[in-house]
Amino acid sequence: MLPFSGAPPPARPWTLRATGLLRTAATAGTDGRLRRLPLVTCLLIAVNSVVFLIGPVSGLDPLYGEGAHRAAAIAAYYQHWGVVPRELLDNRAGPGESLGVPALSVLSAMFVHAGWVHLLGNMIFLYVFGTLVEARMGRLSFLLFYVAVGYLATYGYALVEQHGANGTVSLVGASGAIAGVLGACLRLYPRARVTVVIPLLLFLPLRFPAWLVLVLWFAIQALSVRSAAAGQPDVAYVAHLIGFTGGFLFAWLLYCRRRGYAGPSALPPSLPPSQETLQ
Repeated sequence: MLPFSGAPPPARPWTLRATGLLRTAATAGTDGRLRRLPLVTCLLIAVNSVVFLIGPVSGLDPLYGEGAHRAAAIAAYYQHWGVVPRELLDNRAGPGESLGVPALSVLSAMFVHAGWVHLLGNMIFLYVFGTLVEARMGRLSFLLFYVAVGYLATYGYALVEQHGANGTVSLVGASGAIAGVLGACLRLYPRARVTVVIPLLLFLPLRFPAWLVLVLWFAIQALSVRSAAAGQPDVAYVAHLIGFTGGFLFAWLLYCRRRGYAGPSALPPSLPPSQETLQ
């Protein structure tokens, strides 16, 4: 969300992306079926998908035009629905912000994505890990957790970047909240196993412990922060780290330390004992 003075701001925003290890795609499920539909996870995926499809970034609506016209529409779209770190901390809405309240722009930005790969990557990670976290927390608690950790990641990122060049660049994407889901899943289900499909290995499916995949993901984000300092990347790695850490601590404080909790390898009530393993 850049100050608008006749010419549209840059079409490429500072995005949140749920890119994984070596840009992998992870698919997971259980050895059987969940006894309870992960309703909130499915609804979040549906809302994110619908918002993307009807927006200018998908390229499906001819009303947004082509070429320069579509680029201008995308820039205005980010300006309307994204969140700008400096404006967020100053509690001052920009000239093109539709909601008028910077704090609400954090919520709207969670449902805006910068491309098909951005959307699909985020939704895959949300489905894989959100299903189990929702089963453990419950629907309402998971929804509140998702929104809260998204706010935490965004405000944390804004504090870090407010005085830098990226303090006035729009931030969009659900990766801050989804990173929190990954952190919670690491604490709740470190012994689960996921199947990872790596394009560099001819899409050969490989099974790894969830803790290994998530710890490596976190390490890659941390290393990327240092490499990103040399330029102006389009991935908010700091928001990923803050969201992941917040989700992990939240799960540890409110679930793993709760009286009567059987430990991080325990299954959610909706899963039978033989269905801890993910696929």
